Amino acid sequence: MDLWEHERALAGKGYKTVAGVDEAGRGPLAGPVYAAAVILPPELCIRGLDDSKKLTEKKREALFDVIVEKAVAYSVAFATEQEIDELNIQNATYLAMNRALEGLAVTPDISIIDGNRSAGIRFPNVTLVGADGKSANVAAASILAKVTRDRFMLEMAERYPGYGFERHKGYPTKAHYEALARLGPCPIHRATFLRKRH
Repeated sequence: MDLWEHERALAGKGYKTVAGVDEAGRGPLAGPVYAAAVILPPELCIRGLDDSKKLTEKKREALFDVIVEKAVAYSVAFATEQEIDELNIQNATYLAMNRALEGLAVTPDISIIDGNRSAGIRFPNVTLVGADGKSANVAAASILAKVTRDRFMLEMAERYPGYGFERHKGYPTKAHYEALARLGPCPIHRATFLRKRH
């Protein structure tokens, strides 16, 4: 798989600086949704770079450090569980993505957004389904978003013990539902997500 194919095509249309944008944490019952925006040097080869979901935690952590070191610019942002409850998960994801793009030290000419919708993105963009496995910049963004969110959920596991956040990172597992039944929700649970499932 040539991870630079889509960036090259955009460069051919005059877009010199291309960012990749991806999110982590749309599905969990607890915690923020994170988004990252990354601009890598064109044609940079990072060994093992791929969709974060296809990588082990150890591999993601190692790649995180390489991406942060090599990127022309990168930014990670989030929307809180309160914002998710107020805006819905789609709009909160757009909010996190816009914050990530705003946080870049270099303004991209265009961004590749993972998925097929970008109505709420305020910056020039193209969408690409499965972009986290097809674009180097989006793959890098998927890793930064996932690792940052996982690290946050590990901190929350210490603050709110008993829910198993260190294992499931807030996703809707059997153990998570059992903990909710036993303990009730904690301050980082998404009220709208809990209502949907009960």
